[in-house]
Amino acid sequence: MEDTHSGPLKGVRIVELGGVGPTPFACMLLADLGAEVLRIERPPGYDGGAPIEPRFELMHRGRRGVPLDLKNPDAVAAVLRMVERADALVEGFRPGVAEKLGLGPDECLAANPALVYGRMTGWGQDGPLATTAGHDVNYVSLTGVVHSIGEEGGPPVIPLNLTGDFGGGSLYLALGVVSALLESRSSGEGQVVDAAMVDGSASLMTAFYGFRAAGYWTDERGTNRLDSGAPWYQVYETKDGGWISLAANETRFWRNTLGMLGLAEDELPGQHDRQRWPEMKKRFAEVFRTKTRDEWCALAEGRDVCLAPVLSMAEAPHHPHLRARGTFVEVDGVVQPAPAPRFSRTPGAIQRPPAAPGEHADEALADWGFSAAEAAALRAGFGKPESRLRESSIGFPVRPH
Repeated sequence: MEDTHSGPLKGVRIVELGGVGPTPFACMLLADLGAEVLRIERPPGYDGGAPIEPRFELMHRGRRGVPLDLKNPDAVAAVLRMVERADALVEGFRPGVAEKLGLGPDECLAANPALVYGRMTGWGQDGPLATTAGHDVNYVSLTGVVHSIGEEGGPPVIPLNLTGDFGGGSLYLALGVVSALLESRSSGEGQVVDAAMVDGSASLMTAFYGFRAAGYWTDERGTNRLDSGAPWYQVYETKDGGWISLAANETRFWRNTLGMLGLAEDELPGQHDRQRWPEMKKRFAEVFRTKTRDEWCALAEGRDVCLAPVLSMAEAPHHPHLRARGTFVEVDGVVQPAPAPRFSRTPGAIQRPPAAPGEHADEALADWGFSAAEAAALRAGFGKPESRLRESSIGFPVRPH
């Protein structure tokens, strides 16, 4: 089949052991950048995904899938055969699960010594909590992220899944895999990438830990420069119930903002007078409620005030700036973010919309070196873990667990 992939990772082949959350998103990023990712899908009825149609599972875009029951030795043997042709494998099981399946680093690196083996967990591969159940908000609670987000006197705010699953997880996993692939090009040797959301989310907090060590940041939410404590780094409600964001950090932006608001600098406390920040926030709030969101945006045009409307997901794709850049695209009738970042010579692309489970299984297996008979045998054995054959029915040995 003709290779239609494009992007800087074109030619890289990755096996993804299907999961939910950060692993699929990392593999989506890699596919958007041109990698050929083959997703090994979990058995039907697995509890973990969102109850939505496959075409809306946007994190599954850009790749084909093959349904395999990894409790079946034939399926494990098939994956190890894929590993021989792959540059990387990515898995997101709890520590020890891949090893129990016979698909741990030892087995996979034995099949392909140059393989990059990417592992995604919340707590990491070791440590007292390694095998404990958890989700995004639990991991980022441990690293100071959740405690640090919220208004003064209010409860911590859950930052969606951005700082755990996707920021501290997927992005670090994708970077780790690409970095290890670069190294393997010169060394000829593979290695294991241990990406943990506790590590990644802690890394994302690096600047703030530095601020705290310097005495510039406190553990009291909503009292610091960038956490809604400052009047000039805040969101304000407008006359029509909309919201604008203000980020006038630098002195020149602060002064431009005062001019836009019609406030005299010599009649206000100093910009960095923390004791009077609550007073200034109250005054700013009163002024911002005198005009609509769009009126403030119009008034800000041509001024360096660092102001933007707070848009909903329904509104964002229609903003003129994002439309001009093509930040959002529509694929198969579904509006979604376009691949990022951008490349001048080898642009990434959404290779295909999310597929229904098994939709391209035969096509994908053929491209990965399986005959039609072998693909049919895999389908026939799907979901039959009692098939404990010493020799696989599809013509290659089953490695012992």
